[in-house]
Amino acid sequence: MQIDKGMEKIGDLFSQGLKARQPRPKMPAYAWQDLALTVIKELNVPGFKRSAVFKVCKQRPRTYVEKCLNDTKELCPTGEKWKYFFKVAGGK
Repeated sequence: MQIDKGMEKIGDLFSQGLKARQPRPKMPAYAWQDLALTVIKELNVPGFKRSAVFKVCKQRPRTYVEKCLNDTKELCPTGEKWKYFFKVAGGK
């Protein structure tokens, strides 16, 4: 049973509604952006190289980037995998 507190301030009602909403992360607009985020996460790409991953994913076909990612995981089990990814992705 609710306890009657009397009149509440209208600001309190609005602030409760804002607290209930959780901020949602912005979804990628294109499929290549989602692929780039996956590559960044899986290879632990540092911040200063993330834009290069987005560029590779935008310019190359998805199958090519996925192949490069799989080759990197297979051939470079230790070390800085992201460097190897750029070597593989840079070749034609």
